Amino acid sequence: MARTLERLTQAIEARGGAVRVVTVDDPEAVADSRIERWPSVPFWAYPQLRMAAPSRQRALDLIDGWKPTLVHIVTEFGVGLGGLFAALESRVPVVSSYHTNFQAYLEFYGLQALAPVAWPYFRWLHNSGLRTFVPTGFAARELEAHGVRNVRVWSRGVDPSRFAPAFRSQEVRQRLGAADGRPLVLYVGRLAGEKGIDVLMDALQIVRAQRGDSVAFAIVGDGPAEAGCRARAPEGTVFAGKLTGRELSEAYASGDIFAFPSITETFGNVVLEAMASGLAVVAPDVGATTEYATPATARQFRAGNAQSLADAILGLVDHPVVRSGLQQAGLATARARTWDAVWDTLVRDYHEVLAE
Repeated sequence: MARTLERLTQAIEARGGAVRVVTVDDPEAVADSRIERWPSVPFWAYPQLRMAAPSRQRALDLIDGWKPTLVHIVTEFGVGLGGLFAALESRVPVVSSYHTNFQAYLEFYGLQALAPVAWPYFRWLHNSGLRTFVPTGFAARELEAHGVRNVRVWSRGVDPSRFAPAFRSQEVRQRLGAADGRPLVLYVGRLAGEKGIDVLMDALQIVRAQRGDSVAFAIVGDGPAEAGCRARAPEGTVFAGKLTGRELSEAYASGDIFAFPSITETFGNVVLEAMASGLAVVAPDVGATTEYATPATARQFRAGNAQSLADAILGLVDHPVVRSGLQQAGLATARARTWDAVWDTLVRDYHEVLAE
């Protein structure tokens, strides 16, 4: 989400607008006059996430001093809640966006009992604004089913200058364990239970049991489940950690098959990035990714089923022609999703809100 907001800031400035971003503090962040950071603490259940108190007064002071024409809330808690209170009190038009599949998270963690409380809160917050933006039609249908009004799709694109087959590197393949030409199965994303990472580890073990060392595995990312992943992964699996910039671009393009087990996404940016990098994608048969990782562009597997995921990977390992066809289809799909079109649509929606 941070990268999407960075692109949004650049897109609005390129179209003649100005942006201020309010977020939580980050000791590793580079100073930027456009960004105001509020004090925060690590979330107890997920230390990589930080939470700030919903300071209405701080948001009011910012609105009074900067006088924005529109406020866009991108989180339902902390900073976002404070911003919503301040925008409503200041009578500044406000919109929101939905980026986390809370329904899937509640089900995954066995917290369905919270749904009767959570959904009325989400409905109130999102209906307090004039628009709620979601990344896919899948997410739009979910919110509308829970009574959220004025939902619009704000999709996602991919930057071909950052994610492309041209970044493929034999040196990187060697570091990721596939120097000898073996197919390289890659995962990029957060290492967390809700991402289905346990299903992926079990599937990789099945592939290893059936094909031995003829297939290489690499994991890019970090998260609270990393220790468990390392313990369950097949011997020789390379854990590359969190990568950014050119290192990430090269890691993507140096793979052959992208295995993505998560069904909790509201979009799944990494799947589109993998397609743009020239990988054949294996993705679930349910969830938001099915809107572009279709049977024509990806190999789908039964969600949550490690054997089905392993069978899909093995089918691409054993049939290079099929793999190549999906690589080309995925690449064409990714190239059709340009950020310029995404931003033009969003800014047009912004103008419609202001006109109202």
